[in-house]
Amino acid sequence: MKLPDRLEMPLKRLAAALDHLEAAAERRAELDARRADLEEELAVMQDDRSRLAIELDGAMARVRKLEEANADVAQRLNMTGATIRAVLGLESAEHPAPGEDDEPAARED
Repeated sequence: MKLPDRLEMPLKRLAAALDHLEAAAERRAELDARRADLEEELAVMQDDRSRLAIELDGAMARVRKLEEANADVAQRLNMTGATIRAVLGLESAEHPAPGEDDEPAARED
């Protein structure tokens, strides 16, 4: 059975429109799948960022403690060095090293 000519063209347009609609639906489904993948990846990256921020805060706290300990040790070493220098200075004034005289050595020309 042959269709009348006046129906043939509208049916072709309807078939073309349905093809376009199907292609658009496939593109939309693909984009939705990509979007879901991107949203999942973004969630993972946000979790990583939060974890790294917590780790960074902990590392910075440890750095501050180490800097404080370093400053304390440096201060103690300076005080110890000053004490040692003072003791050596007193000892060298009280007990000259062998071969040292209180008077400067006379020059022989």
